[in-house]
Amino acid sequence: MASYTGVFTLSGLPFHFESQSKVRKLPAFSRSVSCSLSTSSSSSSSSSSRVTATATATTTETSEDSTEELNPKKFSYSRAAPSVRWPNLKLVEIHQPSQTHFNLAPNIPTHLVEESHSLGNAQEFSDGDEIEKIEDGAKLEEHDESLEVLGRPSKTKAKKMTKLALKRAKDWRRRVQILTDRILGLRPDEFVADVLDEGIVQMTPTDYCFVVKWVGQSSWQRALEVYEWLNLRHWYSPNARMLATILSVLGKANQEALAVEIFVRAEPAVGNAVQVYNAMMGVYARNGRFTKVQELLSLMQERGCEPDLVSFNTLINARLKSGPMGPNLATELLNEVRRSGLRPDIITYNTLISACSRESNLQEAIKVYGDMEEHKCLPDLWTYNAMISVFGRCGLACKAERLLRELESKGFLPDAVTYNSLLYAFAREGNVEKVEDICKEMMKKGFGKDEMTYNTIIHMYGKRGQYDLALQLYRDMKLSGRIPDAVTYTVLIDSLGKANKMTEAANLMSEMLDSGLKPTLRTFSALICGYGKAGMRLEAEETFKCMLKSGIKPDNLAYSVMVDILLRSNEPRKAMVLYQQMIRGGFVPDQSLYLALIRVLKKENEEQGLQKLILDMKALGGLNPLEISSLLVQGECFDDAAKMLRLAVSEGYGLRRENLLSILSSYSSSGLHLEAKELLDYFKECAPAFHQLVDEALVVVLCQANQLEAALKQYCKIREVGFFGSSIMYESLINCCEESKMFGDASQIFSDMRFYGVEPSQNIYQSMVQIYCNMSFPETAEQLVGEAEAKGITFTDICIYVDLIDAYGKVKELQQAERVVGQLRQKCKALDRKVWHALMQAYAASGCYEQARAAFNTMMRDGPPPTVDTMNILMHALIVDGRLNELYVVIQELQDMGFKISKSTIILMLDAFARAGNIFEVKKIYYGMKAAGYLPTMHLYKVMIGLLSRGKRVRDAEAMVAEMEEAGFKPDLFVWNSLLKMYTDIEDYRKTVQVYQRIQEAQLKPDENTYNTLILMYCRDHRPEEGLSLMHEMRKLGLDPKLDTYKSLLTACGKQQLFEQAEDLFNELHSKGYKLDRSFYHIMIKMYRNSGSHSKAEGLLVLMKEAGVEPSFATMHLLMMSYGSSGQPKEAEKVLDNLKLSDLSLTTLPYSSVIDAYLKNGDYNAGIQKLMEMKKDGLEPDHRIWTCFLRAASLCQGSSEAVLLLKVLQDSGFDVPLRLLIEDSKSLVLEVDHWLEKLQPLEDDAAFNFVNALVDLLWAFEFRATASWVFQLAVKRRIYRQGIFRVAEKDWGADFRKLSAGAALVGLTLWLDHMQDASLEGCPESPKSVVLITGASEYNMVSLNSTLKAYLWEMGSPFLPCKTRSGVLVAKAHSLRLWLKESPFCFDLELKDAPSLPHSNSMQLVEGCFIRHGLVPAFKDILMRLGEVRPKKFARLALLSDEKRDKTIRADIEGRREKLGKMEKKGRHSLSRMPVKHKKRKYVQRAMLANHDVIPLEKSSL
Repeated sequence: MASYTGVFTLSGLPFHFESQSKVRKLPAFSRSVSCSLSTSSSSSSSSSSRVTATATATTTETSEDSTEELNPKKFSYSRAAPSVRWPNLKLVEIHQPSQTHFNLAPNIPTHLVEESHSLGNAQEFSDGDEIEKIEDGAKLEEHDESLEVLGRPSKTKAKKMTKLALKRAKDWRRRVQILTDRILGLRPDEFVADVLDEGIVQMTPTDYCFVVKWVGQSSWQRALEVYEWLNLRHWYSPNARMLATILSVLGKANQEALAVEIFVRAEPAVGNAVQVYNAMMGVYARNGRFTKVQELLSLMQERGCEPDLVSFNTLINARLKSGPMGPNLATELLNEVRRSGLRPDIITYNTLISACSRESNLQEAIKVYGDMEEHKCLPDLWTYNAMISVFGRCGLACKAERLLRELESKGFLPDAVTYNSLLYAFAREGNVEKVEDICKEMMKKGFGKDEMTYNTIIHMYGKRGQYDLALQLYRDMKLSGRIPDAVTYTVLIDSLGKANKMTEAANLMSEMLDSGLKPTLRTFSALICGYGKAGMRLEAEETFKCMLKSGIKPDNLAYSVMVDILLRSNEPRKAMVLYQQMIRGGFVPDQSLYLALIRVLKKENEEQGLQKLILDMKALGGLNPLEISSLLVQGECFDDAAKMLRLAVSEGYGLRRENLLSILSSYSSSGLHLEAKELLDYFKECAPAFHQLVDEALVVVLCQANQLEAALKQYCKIREVGFFGSSIMYESLINCCEESKMFGDASQIFSDMRFYGVEPSQNIYQSMVQIYCNMSFPETAEQLVGEAEAKGITFTDICIYVDLIDAYGKVKELQQAERVVGQLRQKCKALDRKVWHALMQAYAASGCYEQARAAFNTMMRDGPPPTVDTMNILMHALIVDGRLNELYVVIQELQDMGFKISKSTIILMLDAFARAGNIFEVKKIYYGMKAAGYLPTMHLYKVMIGLLSRGKRVRDAEAMVAEMEEAGFKPDLFVWNSLLKMYTDIEDYRKTVQVYQRIQEAQLKPDENTYNTLILMYCRDHRPEEGLSLMHEMRKLGLDPKLDTYKSLLTACGKQQLFEQAEDLFNELHSKGYKLDRSFYHIMIKMYRNSGSHSKAEGLLVLMKEAGVEPSFATMHLLMMSYGSSGQPKEAEKVLDNLKLSDLSLTTLPYSSVIDAYLKNGDYNAGIQKLMEMKKDGLEPDHRIWTCFLRAASLCQGSSEAVLLLKVLQDSGFDVPLRLLIEDSKSLVLEVDHWLEKLQPLEDDAAFNFVNALVDLLWAFEFRATASWVFQLAVKRRIYRQGIFRVAEKDWGADFRKLSAGAALVGLTLWLDHMQDASLEGCPESPKSVVLITGASEYNMVSLNSTLKAYLWEMGSPFLPCKTRSGVLVAKAHSLRLWLKESPFCFDLELKDAPSLPHSNSMQLVEGCFIRHGLVPAFKDILMRLGEVRPKKFARLALLSDEKRDKTIRADIEGRREKLGKMEKKGRHSLSRMPVKHKKRKYVQRAMLANHDVIPLEKSSL
């Protein structure tokens, strides 16, 4: 029957709270906690054995008492017992519980409440249970018997049981329990021998083994008495089991010396038993004596005793206790076990994972756990508890919680240690909610909060600054019956001291004393630190004195803290006195304290004291001259530092990189670059072994002297020889590159640094984050921030996160920017205003006004309050969002909130309206600013002039320039360039030259914009030769024209038929490697088309491909259109055939070009045939084909031909145009709108071209009301631009450019109708002149300018061609209103539909003019015989019959002749004396370009 049972006891090792021993850092505290040993004296009055036992016990007891005097009272953890660990199982706790069916694993190492410079309380686990499990697993797995029976049979006593009977007896546990209870019930003055001599129960040797074991669990002295009694009575000859048992008991009691004595004495008698060696190794392992364990293992092997798995588990345990774990140590130990032919078991793995937990070594723990899973070793509760602990220690609380759920799912029952470990994990993160949830779960499972639980939560609240909650929990702890220990008070005092709540901290110290607890050194140190932080020097001194009076001797940390307080309180004399006491006490200050003393002595000019301190640092502090020199440099004692540094080199001390570089950095920061260079030269001469280090230091010095180029060269030399350098060198290089904006070099240096394995510092992380943000790599920057924070680096500068948010905003990653802000809100109670501004600027850059407003509202609610910059960012967001009409609303809202609108906000609005081209609003804001007393600045004048120039507001721009000059500002080149462009755009070339003369008079140097504008002027003035000449002069000055300038020159040369010059210019651009886009090739194709050089146009396609510009369908379409416009549709069809042979996927575009060519040529059958061919090729007709057929139908002479073409479309699935002509058009409004909606998103202006063609068709066949609502649908859907014509207050105008002839006629009629209503009603008021923009270009062989002039001339309108701009008609407003009200042509401007489809087309295309069919003969007659005449005269002549018109024209010609004859007779026929108006011609004055450069002025056609 198996007799091994799990033992659930926890003996705690001392708590350790480690922190750096530095001045002004809050100290850490330690408390030794262990199970108290019960002692008893043993004596015997009847035998020598009792005397021996008594002597042994007395000696041990004395030793133990002395140990207890040195150590504080130990804390026993009551949750070690199974009944406490699993209260829900209702286990009955007996002295030695029997094996249950539950899989209850031994205890797990619990967590430590630890943090750098913090206080805490924790429970370390003891390996006692694990060792016991290792030992018992080998010793007592079976209740086997020895063949010997103790003693001899007595004839006077009752007959004893035979060996067989004893062996078969089932009541061994009861016998052992009876004897154990009797022994443990003895008084201190009674002896074990008295009980054993009675022989109350008959025992086997194995029974006695259990007696020794069970008694040893309560008193190792009594167990030793039993063992010695058995030896002295000779009833028992030592065997392996008994010896292993007593060694185990003594090992658990930390009685190593006694164990060694017994082992040495008894080992020869028992032979080479592996369990004995294992037990002795366990004794050594408990104290981490790895060397002793190794020696014992070697002894076993020498004697032929083969180690078993328990041996190796004990060896592993000893190694892990002997020192920290190195990399891959766990794997090496496991491999060692396997090399011995053994397989690691769960105890092996648990031992390793527990060691990883103690050292917070997550990586090794995961390796061990993975190895365990790989070798099919199932984890137990100990394993899970250890993994939970290590995850918690490493800040992975969520993973720890998942492990808890995993162990529950696998049938294990969490114990108190499990919950405490998980509690610590979340408390370490400050996750209050999870800590509360775990506490509730613990209470639900029957666990109560113990001292460890309270201390953990108190420490958490202290770290979070929630001191009231920490104090409340302390009170709850006392009310619940838990007694606060020294750690509890120390944690609270330390937390309150950090919060400057020294009154509460002092009260807690009083409570601690009242409760009978003696403050520890750490408690006093915590209170002193708090007083020092609060600047309460007197209280700190008083506490220090109390500590001395209480018998507690200060340690190094206490002295250092007190000296630092005195130094910071400007008490140097007291500090030096205490420093002397510290030295006499045998304590050595650390370097930070030495540095503080150096600085004070330097400040007080105590040269003698400084020299004595230097001697102390060397003699007492053990600092070498190099370290002393580093401290002296930091204390700005440069002369003494230089002496010590040279002394260090002369004495042969090796140079440490960090010290040398910090010394040189201090020199450089003080501007002593020459001294630093001399020092390096000295090192090169006297310390050649460190030439690499000197080279590295030279890089640092060069960087700090801002000699980056030399530093980079030196760095390259270092890298070539394979020397990596330190982080200080890389930091200097990176900072210098950052200052010089050499971000790419900085990134490369950082990559080198990481490649060489040099650990970046906080400053390097910070610099690289900013560099990557400037390079628009925010993801990389944030990755570096996370990497730094994972290493414990905290960025206190909020600008790091501001740069991250800005970078994410620049790349439009708004969700990432929001995530960064969200993380900051979790970390900080209140966000800095810079963070909110960065987020709002990110929103503003993307035009997300609503999100920016939400951030603004959050600032209003939670703080910090918005400023003027905040309001400007909010306005900027609205501006970028294009919601300029809401700016005034937001301004009013801000004023209602109490904000004052600043000048910067007003200028921001003005700039926004200026960029939008809203001249009216800009002028309103500008004059409002002047009325409010804000004087315009140079920037404001430039904005105003630039806007007015772009808007071609000539008079306003000229007035603004004059006002600017009156205000004392001189126009700069930007102002003159703006005027140049304005005059060029309006084709007022005379003033363009005058502006250029003003530039020269102001001695301003023309820039690229100036020359580009002048060249553009020549191109528009149809003088490309002068433009080419000016371009060559521009190149001589080192200025390069824009590609758009080249494009304008090419276009102008093509229009003027300067084909050779254009071709030369294009070839020059191509040979010089300019990246020309398709538009250049298209211009050349058009030029070759006009010149008839179709072969060159085809050759241009090859040139395009060679240049890497693939000809698009648009290119091929253009080529085919050139053939079509020249009346060569068959050539266009050849291009289509070539496209079919290529691998390109054809669309309807090339087919539409060929079809359009045939239709324009009047070959309708061929066009229809190509449509059928296209359908056979698998392409369905789309908007391109529809547009071609609609254009052709609109130009058909008869309706039958038009209907034929439209029926072809109907057969192809598109019947809307035909139905508009033959059905009630009102019923088709929704259907037309539906088609427009489908066409609008398509490319190539599909909807625009379709509407143009459809309206042309409807106008031509007199369905003009239908054309009107189609036109208005297009405006509503923004197919036609908004404001295509306008009748607003003092703003009457129209811009019909790019409209088809029919659409322009519809728009013109609607506009005239609106102006007629305004004229009759008197509002809106008209401007002085009304402008109609027609444009000078031709679209689809139709001139819009000629068409509208013919229409208006026929009506006798007052519109006349503009004298300064082509493509513009202007009418005086008075004349226009009068004509609209009185002209019979304007009596009925309503557009109506014909009652039925007319037989013929009402319009005809004549010489690019789309005019009424009946007007064609008169139009040709008048134009041919009289040329251009005024509108009223044209109207009168057009209305006459052919005979009367002929007669009138002849009379007019005759009258001209007679007038000319009279003039000749009077001698007034000289052209030089009479004003002559040259049609479309003007003279431009000469202007000097630069020195000898002149703009050649010749008579030019405008």
